[in-house]
Amino acid sequence: MTKIKNKYIATTKLGLESVVANELEALGFKDIRKEDARVIFYGDYYDLARACLWLRAAERVLMVVGEFEAKTFDELYENTKALNLKPCFTKDSFIHVNGKSAKSTLFSVSDCQSIVKKAIVDNLLSAFKTRVLTESGSRVIVEVGILRDQVTIALDACGAGLSRRGYRIHNYEAPISETLGAAIVLLSRYNADIPLIDPMCGSGTMPIEAAMIARNMAPGLNRSFAAQEWHFVEKSIFARAYEQARDSILDIKPMILGSDIESRAIELSKQHAKNAKIMVDWKVMPVSQLSAEAKRGIIVCNPPYGERMMTKQQTIQLYKDMRTAFDALPIGWSKHIITSMLDFERVYGKRASKRRNLSSGGKRCTLYSYFGYSNNER
Repeated sequence: MTKIKNKYIATTKLGLESVVANELEALGFKDIRKEDARVIFYGDYYDLARACLWLRAAERVLMVVGEFEAKTFDELYENTKALNLKPCFTKDSFIHVNGKSAKSTLFSVSDCQSIVKKAIVDNLLSAFKTRVLTESGSRVIVEVGILRDQVTIALDACGAGLSRRGYRIHNYEAPISETLGAAIVLLSRYNADIPLIDPMCGSGTMPIEAAMIARNMAPGLNRSFAAQEWHFVEKSIFARAYEQARDSILDIKPMILGSDIESRAIELSKQHAKNAKIMVDWKVMPVSQLSAEAKRGIIVCNPPYGERMMTKQQTIQLYKDMRTAFDALPIGWSKHIITSMLDFERVYGKRASKRRNLSSGGKRCTLYSYFGYSNNER
């Protein structure tokens, strides 16, 4: 018998849609569609649990409960009220509505949120045949998204975003998010058979994410998700997904080094690695002392830039030191550098093999990739 399939959305940072789509394919999903800043896929509740636990580069996972066109507030209210919402809520559900709108007639997000909340409440008052909803129970997060007048009403399965892995308790200066850090490692084509070095590791995010990838450790294993509180999802479904994730962990110690010139950063990285239950080598060291014996490997780094921690002149000198240190490595080493410096290639002194426009902390940036000869890419 064919299972009933729900429609899900994995939201992403712009530029990472293909990374998340590849992750979903690796998890066994077939019917996948990429759109701007999101990837559509289908599955049952166990598939939802697996997506929440395993997606590394996605920001959130949403379950779609309704889609329609709306150009007026009346259309937004009436179409939301007409949805079959009773199965998603209880009489005492605490209803929290988030919203976003882009390129649409209805551009006031706060008004859209209020109207959708009113429509949901009126829908449920009628469905439950009651005069009041106490909203004293478990929270259900509703996401209303409007793009080009097309409205999507969805339930947020995550609660805290997927970047909240649970291991990072403090941040070093201008840290990269866990999801973006994982995406950069995935884009570098890293695998456990080769060494990886982050010579400016800061809070330790990219080495930790790389270690979790190498050990096949689900990034969501040490946290909980909003969907676990949904009354219509059996507790055993997420329990089974967690058990499968724990059983999938490989007992290996990958060849990963995180280094930084600041001892405080390394101490913080060690604590984060301990929280993540992974082993990484850490070292206090300036990038100028970087060396490697292996014939091939991967460098990933999120170096400081002028407006972040250093003057522009200091940044320029650092990037030149990076070029000198990286060029001294064997030719099989690839380098993947994310920065918001617009003239990075000129300062670094070499054009990248590939560029990818991304964003970090709301700031536009670019991932510059320099592939080693052993990757068969020039």
